[in-house]
Amino acid sequence: MTTDSALGAECVSGNQLAGLADELGELLVDAVDGGASVGFLAGLDQEAAARWWRDRAADVDAGRAATWIVRAGGRVTGTVSLAYPDKPNARHRAELVKLLVHRQARGRGLGRALLRLAEAEAARAGVTLLLLDTQAGSPAESLYDSAGWTRLGVVPGHAADPAGALRPTAFFYKETGG
Repeated sequence: MTTDSALGAECVSGNQLAGLADELGELLVDAVDGGASVGFLAGLDQEAAARWWRDRAADVDAGRAATWIVRAGGRVTGTVSLAYPDKPNARHRAELVKLLVHRQARGRGLGRALLRLAEAEAARAGVTLLLLDTQAGSPAESLYDSAGWTRLGVVPGHAADPAGALRPTAFFYKETGG
């Protein structure tokens, strides 16, 4: 596990990710219960959320993904991941995925700090282009707007929110200078 000293973020290995799956599952359930549109519907149970994280461990070990966590009060309170494409013509880009901050830890700049960390780590890895999508009109969209990401556009009815209602998705990119 490597640590970003300013934030206290830890980059985890696949084995460590699997070991943290229950804690990360709690964070994912909290996000969905709080209305975040992060690919899951309301009623997500702890075991399914933990299993989703365990299934990512092989991607981390294979270099197809990287995940960072932040702890406070003895528990994981935030995470962010980068997913790297395996296509030869796409090695310069990555997708920012699962930027999650526990509802009790919000409003203190942790999401913005995790975003900056992911951008810096991507640049350090030679990634020059980052992509992401988020629910249009959400607090996450405001974060990306204010952090200098460029909005590509919005696709209506692209993804269901936790309640199952189809919502528009905003797509963003950012050049890292890496």
